[in-house]
Amino acid sequence: MIPIVSATLFLPLLGAALLAAWRGAPPRAAHALGIAFSGLALLGAAWMWARGASGEGFSQVEEVAWIPSLGVAYRVGVDGISLPLVLMTAVLFFVSLVFSAGIRERARSYVALFLLLETASLGVFVALDAVLFYVFFEVTLVGMYFIISGWGYEDRQRAALMFFLYTLLGSLPLLLAILGLYLGSEPNTFDMRELIANPPLTGLAATLALLAMLVTFFVKTPVFPLHTWLPAAHVEAPTAGSVILAGVLLKLGTYGLVRFALQMTPDAFRDLAPYVAALAAFSALYGAFVALGQSDLKRLVAYTSVNHMGYVVLGVAVAAAATGARAVALDGAVLQMVSHGVVTGALFLLVGMLQDRAHTREMGAFGGLLGVVPGLGWAFVLAAFASLGLPGLAHFPAEFQIFLGTLRVYPPAVVAVLGIAVTAGLYLRAIQVAFLGEPRGERRKLRDLGARETLAVVPLLALTVLIGVVPSLALGVIHATTEALLP
Repeated sequence: MIPIVSATLFLPLLGAALLAAWRGAPPRAAHALGIAFSGLALLGAAWMWARGASGEGFSQVEEVAWIPSLGVAYRVGVDGISLPLVLMTAVLFFVSLVFSAGIRERARSYVALFLLLETASLGVFVALDAVLFYVFFEVTLVGMYFIISGWGYEDRQRAALMFFLYTLLGSLPLLLAILGLYLGSEPNTFDMRELIANPPLTGLAATLALLAMLVTFFVKTPVFPLHTWLPAAHVEAPTAGSVILAGVLLKLGTYGLVRFALQMTPDAFRDLAPYVAALAAFSALYGAFVALGQSDLKRLVAYTSVNHMGYVVLGVAVAAAATGARAVALDGAVLQMVSHGVVTGALFLLVGMLQDRAHTREMGAFGGLLGVVPGLGWAFVLAAFASLGLPGLAHFPAEFQIFLGTLRVYPPAVVAVLGIAVTAGLYLRAIQVAFLGEPRGERRKLRDLGARETLAVVPLLALTVLIGVVPSLALGVIHATTEALLP
């Protein structure tokens, strides 16, 4: 039987190794190789989706001994929480590499780093060994650091360094928590399945481990006040880097909250859940209001990520409570991870296209873009409407479930719903200023979407509509696991 999880996981890394060995690879060939290997990983992820996930526990498990004396092994597999994220990750890397095919400067290194980052990101979602999880979690920093510093904009070096230091130092508490879980287990193990089935820590030890996890995953998500690395990293990253940073890497934090904090320290998380919910609600509102004050379209989209990821953390906090509606909120949180990746990925692609054409992201520098570049303009309007939570588009079913669960468990935290109104205001203002009215000066001559750009953004817009209209396609897989996890 083909080890499809491992094949999907390491195909991008194989492509990166081939590029590293092919020193004279011309840019066109490097991009073609990258798209091919990322496309194969996407086919593998689709195959994994077709095979599905069992309602209880993990499926498609593959395991090989690694360090037997410590109980460390190469263990990978999926469940209804990780499987949608694997497919989302494969889609976003594929469209990002398609979009990037026009890059000629050090193309071989650029593509190789993206493929390395894809393997590391997929590895976080499929890892079933805590040490393996941590290795993949850390390797993502390497790939994104070099992508930002090597191909970003003017202040890229400072932004890359801030991203690396914040997330590297932020991940150290997780290592301590993993060691605590290992020492508390009997027999000692790093097998995440065992740590989930029989949480090894209680009392103060569990609380300390949870706090360490929260620091790590709040930095990665990011949650206020540990979010300050995000705007600079997004603004200075190349367009495809911003897509992966927002669409995939932020999900490593919220996924970790579910997989480690919620499943391995459930009692401690239940005790702290009201405080986590309050912080998440504040973070969501903070992100929305700060985004409202932005004139730079890319910075605006970056701060809406703080808003939307706050909703995800709120849903996870509700799931940690000991009362009803837990599975509803967790369903919404996992679906929001997927919908945010798709919608925000499309928005960053479209803003990047505008910047490539006009060499500015200031919304006031535009005007009348719907008449000048109708394809790009209407694509932005669709993605913006999805981001503000319009029914029939991807965010609505996710946020509806999060707020439904919140209202039942922590009614005061539902104040975070005001963030939707603020988000609606900021996107409507952006559409009015940049896309309606009369075009300004040279903006009349901008070109519309090209074939490569269309191929990159249309799949994300199609998924935005599909998830909004038929959310059961994802929720059926997700709920089978959350229902068993949160009886």
